Amino acid sequence: MANVPTFEELFRDCKRSAAHLEMRDGYMRSDPAFIDWTEGKGFNPADRWRSWFDIVSETTGRGVAVRRARIISEPVSDYIRFEHEVTEGLNIASGERVRWLPRRRATDLALPGNDFWVFDERLVLINHFDGNGDSLEHEFSEDADLAASLSRAFEAVWGRAVPHESYQLI
Repeated sequence: MANVPTFEELFRDCKRSAAHLEMRDGYMRSDPAFIDWTEGKGFNPADRWRSWFDIVSETTGRGVAVRRARIISEPVSDYIRFEHEVTEGLNIASGERVRWLPRRRATDLALPGNDFWVFDERLVLINHFDGNGDSLEHEFSEDADLAASLSRAFEAVWGRAVPHESYQLI
């Protein structure tokens, strides 16, 4: 595709739904916010990630359902503890719905090899990371079969995952 949309354009053009599946136990451990958290320095997540908060708030404000499911190992990693702690002030506060699925409960699910976003069940953004959880690149696709497959995987996870407000860290 000659004109690959930006992440912001995908959200701004989204009409109905944006679904995100995360399957790693850690991301970008060199992130200054994670480092501050490990050092006990408090911060307001909405202020720290203002551009993210604003674009998701604007998207959910238009009535778009933004959902995020996280498959996690238990006991959880420090990074997952960090994510769990900032989820209320960032994701939930911006209108996202977030659920957590312990990895042991995902064994029988057919899942893709990478984290991804699916916008309006037709546009796909695949997230590629290195072994340390640092972002390498985003891959965009309009392949209808891929979008359908990833949407099914997301819905399977969503259907058995625990809502953020009910999930207790182990």
